[in-house]
Amino acid sequence: MAEHDDRRWRATTILMVRRGGKVVIGGDGQVSLGQTIMKSNARKVRRLGKGDVIVGFAGATADAFALFERLESKLEQYPGQLMRACVELTKDWRTDRALRRLEAMMLVADRQVGLVLSGAGDVLEPPDGVMAIGSGGNYALSAARALVENTDLDAESIVRKSLGIAAEICVYTNGNLTIETLDAA
Repeated sequence: MAEHDDRRWRATTILMVRRGGKVVIGGDGQVSLGQTIMKSNARKVRRLGKGDVIVGFAGATADAFALFERLESKLEQYPGQLMRACVELTKDWRTDRALRRLEAMMLVADRQVGLVLSGAGDVLEPPDGVMAIGSGGNYALSAARALVENTDLDAESIVRKSLGIAAEICVYTNGNLTIETLDAA
């Protein structure tokens, strides 16, 4: 796939919301290849570590699994230090010849911190506890920010409603959701 080809990003919508003592990451289940829906029930949100880290990915599936394995290794190397594990993973991702070619983005959260990771070297923490990635990410992000500001809904309800809105707008996003929740610090 050529670098200018943006089909790789038309794979999913992943959303994180931190609110009311909870952090929730949710994602849809659609896997698209070009204009074809290849699978409707993929699980793009998972728990890592000892179940105390939630990760969601957008992009190439095989690349995401390679990154999950690397992050798992970094979590073992730096237990209880999600930020450090993510910075170390991103440094490897950016500088390692093989990893540099991986086409994915990740949302990662534990009880204390939520981050966006990319192969461009990004380790970003949203100031408002809301972040989204993937083809429908901007739709879900907009909906979630509006719901956080204007409702008393809990984090999981905001994630579900926002992903539903993204699924109505983005043809690369469906309503088959995987939701994972952690108690926040």
